[in-house]
Amino acid sequence: MANSKSSNEPRSIVNRKARHDYELLDTWEAGIALVGSEVKSIWLGRVNMVDAFVRFHNGEAWLMELDIEPYEHATAYKPERRRDRKLLLHAKEIALIDRRALEKGLTIVPTRIYFKNGRVKVEIALARGKKQYDKRQQLAKDDARREVERLRSGKF
Repeated sequence: MANSKSSNEPRSIVNRKARHDYELLDTWEAGIALVGSEVKSIWLGRVNMVDAFVRFHNGEAWLMELDIEPYEHATAYKPERRRDRKLLLHAKEIALIDRRALEKGLTIVPTRIYFKNGRVKVEIALARGKKQYDKRQQLAKDDARREVERLRSGKF
């Protein structure tokens, strides 16, 4: 689902597993420190966010375990796929998010990567893990909603 107004920007990359495994409570937009070839890989959509999470260390936010596939046409320097990447947030935002993440059962996960005005942005969310029965209930609701929509549209 493209959020950009410009047709030449790529579609956003969504972490669907985060929406399945977590109840998302609040979201923030952050910049991300990357090297040139990583930006090109993201532009091509070669990112896996399934295991990614955010950790706070020394007043900085770090995106851990984000897998960016190396750009195939990069010349000499190819960065490590799963290296830690610094998130670019204001100090007050980092303090607020860190305080909220310390509550029992809450974590910070990336939900979406997209381009905004030519820069890579990451949407991070404060999340609470769902129980297995919550996931099953959500799947049942989604199936029922799809069935109703299918019947309304007349496509059997």
